[in-house]
Amino acid sequence: MNAIHDTGCLVAGQWLTEGPRAERVGPYVRQVVSRARTAQADDITTALGYARRSARTIARLAPATRADILERAAAALTDRGEEFAGLLALELGKPLKDGRGEVLRVADTLSVAAAEARRIGGEVLPVAGWARGVGNTALTQRAPAGPVLAITPFNAPANLLAHKLAASFAAGNTTIVKPPPQAPAVSTALVELLLDAGMPVEAVQVLHGGGEVGARLCAAPEIAVVSFTGGVAAGHAVAHAAGPKRVLLELGGNAATIVCEDADVAEAARVCARTGYSNSGQSCISVQRVYVQRSRFEDFADALTGEVKALAVGDPLDPATDVGSMVDDAAAERVVRWSAEAAGAGARITAGGGRDGAVMAPTVVVAPPRDARVVREEVFGALVAVLPYDGFDEVIEECNRSSYGLQAGIFTHDVRRILTAWRELEVGGLIVNGSSNFRLDHVPFGGVKDSGIGRESPRWMIEDFTVTKTLMLKGLTIWGDQ
Repeated sequence: MNAIHDTGCLVAGQWLTEGPRAERVGPYVRQVVSRARTAQADDITTALGYARRSARTIARLAPATRADILERAAAALTDRGEEFAGLLALELGKPLKDGRGEVLRVADTLSVAAAEARRIGGEVLPVAGWARGVGNTALTQRAPAGPVLAITPFNAPANLLAHKLAASFAAGNTTIVKPPPQAPAVSTALVELLLDAGMPVEAVQVLHGGGEVGARLCAAPEIAVVSFTGGVAAGHAVAHAAGPKRVLLELGGNAATIVCEDADVAEAARVCARTGYSNSGQSCISVQRVYVQRSRFEDFADALTGEVKALAVGDPLDPATDVGSMVDDAAAERVVRWSAEAAGAGARITAGGGRDGAVMAPTVVVAPPRDARVVREEVFGALVAVLPYDGFDEVIEECNRSSYGLQAGIFTHDVRRILTAWRELEVGGLIVNGSSNFRLDHVPFGGVKDSGIGRESPRWMIEDFTVTKTLMLKGLTIWGDQ
């Protein structure tokens, strides 16, 4: 029997533990693994007022102070990696190897945010280049935007919270965190770690709850910036509720990977198997559609099927497990249903196709119709569809038919194809000789179309979490006055 992790709401510097609670049942262990005290209306009002009052306190912290805190947190997390990986396995069914990878990324993200905090500055503007500017000097600085609302998803709850909270703090803002209901314990544990590392209590608050809590926070005038990661429909609701605020949306994906005729098919299949089913495919850049040049199509399909059948499926607490469970039974059942629909329309299921509770057997769908849901919509599950193509222009067009545009991958050694794909694919990023599912946390990440607005990673998020303030010195010049 695993211990139940009880978490509270952090409001105005106090952990609130009494009151209504929501239970999280682990999708693999099938028992309650965490309980979260849910935010009430009065809690939200108190948190918003405290955020408004705390904004100046955090803004006055020197960048070096913020950076030191983030670096201490990164070091502390390295020592507690197994604890965090275990929480991810219990709450989400994420295999330990994936959880350990996420924890390493969290530490990197905190360190990168610390480095970016030290680089925040401004510039001297060349006002004397125009006649009316002669005799004057203008300077800019990046100033904290104000209270930030961070709404985080279940699929990478620790790392995506680190991106939002660390960047917001590095920029000099206070932050209200609304964690996912599926991962309250690991989200709270990361906030507690940051507080233990010296983050002031004025810098962060935590409000657990569902969409109604998020909607009220989004609409609040005290909030200056909303940063949301989640589904498209929820993202649209966030934008509507937020109104004329700065809103950053990292939404869904339907990621495509192209395998050209000059590719190493065995290597491409190995990479797509590893990155198509990590975290049970519950990633916005997980490999979903693989387009293979027709002359290599059957070879790739056979190779991918073999690699997928070799994946270890089951207990997420077993270090050998490659694929654990999905977030819940309903999510796994949806993927089973969509794969069956594709098979009914003529596709071949060469691996998987079923589930055991929330554990979805890694599924390969070969040659589904172009209008099948496994091709057209975001699967967000342990399924990869493999489709043939003939011409390169054709496959670019096929990839772009999706309403999403987050990331894509391409396997080729042809520089012309690489540059053409980079230019023509309607995505925020292209991975060469890798699948769509690769990300460095210090590189800009985000999409186009229904995949969202803005770019994540600390440097780019700090730009969105700050505002440009101008200082005009009339009659004072560093340029010369004639």
